Amino acid sequence: MATLSETIAQTVDDLIRREFAPDLPRLEAAPDAAWERLRATGTQLWLDTGDIDEASKLWTAEFSALTTNNTLLNKEVQKGIYDGLIAKAAAAIRAAAPGVDEQTLILEVAFVLNAWHGLRLVDRFGARVSVEMHTDLAHDVEKSVYYGKRYHAVCPGSFTIKVPLTPAGYLAARRLAAAGLVINFTLGFSARQNYLAALLTQPAYVNVFMGRLNAFVIDNTLGDGENVGEKATLATQRELVVLRQSKRSNTALIGASMRDGRQVPSLAGLDVFTMPPKVAAQYHEAPAPELAPQVENDPEVRFAAGVALGDFNGDTLWDVPKRFKHCVDDLLKKDLDALTPESLQAHFELGGFPGFLPAWTAQETEVVAADGKIPVFAHWTDRLRTGALGLDALMNVSGLYSFIQDQNALDARIKSFL
Repeated sequence: MATLSETIAQTVDDLIRREFAPDLPRLEAAPDAAWERLRATGTQLWLDTGDIDEASKLWTAEFSALTTNNTLLNKEVQKGIYDGLIAKAAAAIRAAAPGVDEQTLILEVAFVLNAWHGLRLVDRFGARVSVEMHTDLAHDVEKSVYYGKRYHAVCPGSFTIKVPLTPAGYLAARRLAAAGLVINFTLGFSARQNYLAALLTQPAYVNVFMGRLNAFVIDNTLGDGENVGEKATLATQRELVVLRQSKRSNTALIGASMRDGRQVPSLAGLDVFTMPPKVAAQYHEAPAPELAPQVENDPEVRFAAGVALGDFNGDTLWDVPKRFKHCVDDLLKKDLDALTPESLQAHFELGGFPGFLPAWTAQETEVVAADGKIPVFAHWTDRLRTGALGLDALMNVSGLYSFIQDQNALDARIKSFL
């Protein structure tokens, strides 16, 4: 006899397979000279949007994928285009499982919305699409594995599964990647975060959210913000190249959170760009006549008068010291299948890196949530300066909580139809 969770999963999966039908014709994309020149540097071109109309205006033969996230999906859901689907999915789940609790019901309807919208993108563009799991799963290894496999089963040939970088995420993404799923390990901000991911988790892709790093420096008047994210991104790319050359990992890097078309030529040669429509449009309006790979470049980062890199532990963004690499090597000698999020955190704390995967208190996460997407430096000055907290860790948790806020808005719309 099927359990309640099995009944719900079967009902949801049947609904998606039975009810989904392409509603837009496949876009026939022509080649474009400007994007051809960029592709020639070795960079894959993706669009970072869930807006089908926006993407359709920019899509050319050189683009191969799209990325969505909790924020981008929420924007589409808030347009009201899926209100009927919300009601239909909720009714089907309740009919099959009358005892379903509200939290599970919301989680399952959100799964339907994410999968459904992802399928529409796949059908419209004939591309791979990254779909991101509900933020409630970010700290739960088993549930992340469960839902990751279910997303994959919806569209195994075209769905890339996004897992957020958390202690649980490192372990869940590792299991999913080992099962053959294409994993986009997201919410990365530093070379050292992604160095660990490439060796422990072995995902297809990792990320650096470069625009948010630049915004941290600008918003907190620490400098002009130029090249902070770019420096972290290029440093990460170089570390991954070394790991690939030594056959220790095949992980590729996504340059994410791009903010300006001018970033495009300065990062040419990166494994992947995922560009918001605004960035793609800006670059296409004024493309560089010539491009060359920039991966070996190390751009200058400038700070305001009286501000030093150590004031905010900024070198955690791009430095991967030998001592850290030795700590990772020691981890890889352990029984990795026995790791828990807590033991992973403890390993780096005992190894001399307490600010790498810190355990956040409830009071601290309240401050994070109140700060918003970009942390307020004054709230974290002492911990950053002493090394008790890495800037990469702070940016990561801030990014997660910004996604949680948008997920809550999406969940609220679902709830309004229950």
